[in-house]
Amino acid sequence: MIVGRGDIASVLTDRPDRIWFASGVSNSREARESEYHRELELLLKQDTSKHLVYFSSLSVFYSTGRYANHKWQMEALVKSYFRKHTIVRIGNITWGTNPHTLINYIRKRIEEHKPVEIQNAYRYLIDKDEFLYWLGMIPDWPCEMNITGKRMKVSDIVKEYCHAVQDAQACARAGNATE
Repeated sequence: MIVGRGDIASVLTDRPDRIWFASGVSNSREARESEYHRELELLLKQDTSKHLVYFSSLSVFYSTGRYANHKWQMEALVKSYFRKHTIVRIGNITWGTNPHTLINYIRKRIEEHKPVEIQNAYRYLIDKDEFLYWLGMIPDWPCEMNITGKRMKVSDIVKEYCHAVQDAQACARAGNATE
C-alpha cells in the first residue's frame, strides 16, 4: 500500500507486504501545527502487522527546527508501533513538482525574477534512479537507511539544476530584444 500522493509516492511501486508511508509534512518550513498533527494521526491508523517504510529527512542530524524535531518524533513512533519497519532518511530530491523542494523553490524564484538567497552551505541531492535502487535493497527486518546521494554546495545546485530556467529566460530576453 502507498500512503500519499506527492513526489515520493509517485515513484513507488505498490507491494502487498509493505506500507510505503509517503504522506508526511513535505515542507521543511511548515508552520501550521495541523500539518504535523495530520501526519501523526495518519501514521497511527496504519496496519501495525505490515512492514512500514517511513520517509524521514537527513535534517534530523543537523537541524533543531520544528520540522526536524517532528521527524525525530515520527521515527520514534514508527520504531515503537511497527515491529517491522524501515526508516529512510533522504535529503533533497531532484524530481517532482512540489514547490517546497529546494530545486523547485529556486527555479520558481528565478522564473518570477525574484532574488534567490544562495546559502554558503551543502545539501544532499538524490535522483529518482538512486532512490529507487536503495528502496529495492530494503531488508525484511527493522532497519534505518540514510540515503545521502550527492553532496553539493547550494551554488552548484543552482548551476547544475536551475540553469535551464536561467538560460530559457536569457533566450527569451534576447528574442524580445531583436523584435
